[in-house]
Amino acid sequence: MKTDSTFVDYKTPDLSAPIRVGQSVSTTADMEALVREMLYTLGEDPQREGLLKTPERVARMYGELLAGYRTDLDTLINGALFESEYQDMVVVRDIQFYSLCEHHLLPFFGRAQVAYIPDGKIIGLSKIPRIVEMYARRLQVQERMTHQIAETLQEVLAPRGAAVLVEGTHLCSVMRGVKQENAHMVTSAMLGTFRDNESMRADFFNQLRLPTQPPAA
Repeated sequence: MKTDSTFVDYKTPDLSAPIRVGQSVSTTADMEALVREMLYTLGEDPQREGLLKTPERVARMYGELLAGYRTDLDTLINGALFESEYQDMVVVRDIQFYSLCEHHLLPFFGRAQVAYIPDGKIIGLSKIPRIVEMYARRLQVQERMTHQIAETLQEVLAPRGAAVLVEGTHLCSVMRGVKQENAHMVTSAMLGTFRDNESMRADFFNQLRLPTQPPAA
């Protein structure tokens, strides 16, 4: 490691032992020290005024952006499953999400559209956006995140079907590489009746084309 009078040295965490997914391998202090080392490696002075608190801020930021690893699904649902005779499609549209691409650690963000066909149970409205956020707040690829949302809804509710459509803008394609600022990725996951029934899939996509605001009375 490079050191000089302006750099605070630190003890590198032991990364040789196997870890479980979501298990922390360092403390906040370790993260701050790693950010200082990165700044130094980039040719910056971590001790100058504008950067003095940057390691602390970055450590807090990653704690927030990756909070999904620490989210417990049962705690998130918190019993908000209710018996219901409702059997038609439930759609929650335009759920905003922000995530980090696992390939470059750059953000990708967009909107998720989620639907399910109840089979005796419905879920509290706020829980679907929270499920989306739980998976978005991890190092992700959009394809996997889309399926995780659908599969979790299927597991929790056992509905007749679940559908998820995600559209995202990836800064790893906008800021670097091909630099296509208008390119968007669209992914979908169809389970149960949405996979087996073409008319049900069509109904889902038709629902997404409805006006966002209801017509005036």
